[in-house]
Amino acid sequence: MTYSAVTIFVIHLFVQTHRIQRFGSKMAHLRSLILLLSISLWPLPGLSQFCESVNGYCDSENILASSKILIKGGTVVNADHQEVADVYVEDGVIVAVRPNIKVPDGVRVLDATGRLVMPGGIDPHTHLAMEFMGTETIDNFFSGQAAALAGGTTMHIDFIIPVNGSLSKGYEAYVEKAKLSCMDYGFHMAITKWDDIVPKEMETMVEKGINSFKFFMAYKGSLMISDELLLEGLKKCKSLGALAMVHAENGDAVFEGQKRMIQLGITGPEGHALSRPPVLEAEATARAIRLAAFVNAPLYVVHVMSSDAMEEIARAQKSGQNVIGEPVVSGLVLDDSVLWNPDFITAAKFVMSPPIRAAGHGKALQAALSTGILKLVGTDHCTFNSKQKSLGIDDFRKIPNGVNGIEERMHLVWDTMVESGQISATDYVRVTSTECAKLFNIYPRKGAIRGGSDADIIIFNPNSTFHISAHSHHSRSDTNVYEGRSGKGKVEVTISGGRIVWENEELNVVPGSGNYISKPPFNYLYHGINKADQNYFASLKAPVNRIKQSL
Repeated sequence: MTYSAVTIFVIHLFVQTHRIQRFGSKMAHLRSLILLLSISLWPLPGLSQFCESVNGYCDSENILASSKILIKGGTVVNADHQEVADVYVEDGVIVAVRPNIKVPDGVRVLDATGRLVMPGGIDPHTHLAMEFMGTETIDNFFSGQAAALAGGTTMHIDFIIPVNGSLSKGYEAYVEKAKLSCMDYGFHMAITKWDDIVPKEMETMVEKGINSFKFFMAYKGSLMISDELLLEGLKKCKSLGALAMVHAENGDAVFEGQKRMIQLGITGPEGHALSRPPVLEAEATARAIRLAAFVNAPLYVVHVMSSDAMEEIARAQKSGQNVIGEPVVSGLVLDDSVLWNPDFITAAKFVMSPPIRAAGHGKALQAALSTGILKLVGTDHCTFNSKQKSLGIDDFRKIPNGVNGIEERMHLVWDTMVESGQISATDYVRVTSTECAKLFNIYPRKGAIRGGSDADIIIFNPNSTFHISAHSHHSRSDTNVYEGRSGKGKVEVTISGGRIVWENEELNVVPGSGNYISKPPFNYLYHGINKADQNYFASLKAPVNRIKQSL
């Protein structure tokens, strides 16, 4: 590829990825284009900003040089404590956290007086560039991550969907998709079938840094797995030290519920919620919990949307079982009344699975988050535009399932949970960053403001206000399920890998500058599991030695 061809390619990439995005101003667009063009002219063999390494993982070190940054005078908030201190960053790493740090000339100084300095958010649940229900999510690994950075999230973990059941082919496809990344990311892996090859591929995935596998108990005929497969998956996850995750809905009953709604002539978005009520989420949650208990394997329940499912998780935790519950922002702050909106597009943009629940469920989930029953907050960011949602205009079963949230999560959790007095600032850091880092075994590299941690940092103004609109967000979607919401607390600066990527309402991001984060197995949930197994086997008092007598 010649330099002129590279330049043309980068211009094409800029046009495609920025067509709907709004980076604050026309000048911001111009600066981004100039930066992209300058990169295209750098004499880097193989155009390294697009990650043409053997593994396809990005190394941004040679693309955008990390700055030396001093964040001065802010209140540093970690999950376990907060203190007034300076934070010094060099080469993408936090070097020091203490009061009155002195630095030489040439260091960029950010005044954080009156602000909170916190770890960048980690979103445990996203679907970027995912092929689903006859289309593909509108946000790719550049636009979705750019939106995340604007909202204070500096890492996410995306779900790889196997290709025809093949984990390896799915992995290869997502490595290719992730070449557009502009921030750090990791992968979960979905399991959609079981044969002699899949367990071996799971071993390979763990070697590649994937320590979590998802099992869909819904989406009959496509992604749904049987109880037999779930049991095999739980056993294999346990042997690998990986975390088993479930989308918990009774897929057979949902299928029956969908047929029932169609027979009743209910074809609009409200039929989606009516066909998969909370009882079906609770049943599948309870079933997955009991199967995990039978295997003695940790379990992670994604997007807990109902108080019914949450109560099953609480009951299991009370008995001593290692079950993690993950609410998502939409479930915390929205209710299902929107699905009855007479305008199809307005209603359809809220269709997701499990569905947004009736008023009351969100408050119960908030309470569970504040008391520690639910551990961390994701988004299930899975965006489709109005045209894509219209695929189901005559049949709600064909509406692509998914909502936005990757940009809005940090603001909405603060406003909903901290401003209301339900959690503290340290709890906020725990549920938006630190707990995720611990669960997926990347703490304290991620999820902490401390010496040696990655310089993924936000400067947050608790006294400022935010406003959400599709006209100003950075997703490529033309709708936003949080349209018109305002609240207190705003991310003013985002630092990703030691680079200032969001400041003064403007993004400074480049495709290919993100890094893949390998997640090792055997997180803290596995501590003591072998001992528990030993105690269980000792309690069996079997086999019994019997004297065989002839009859």
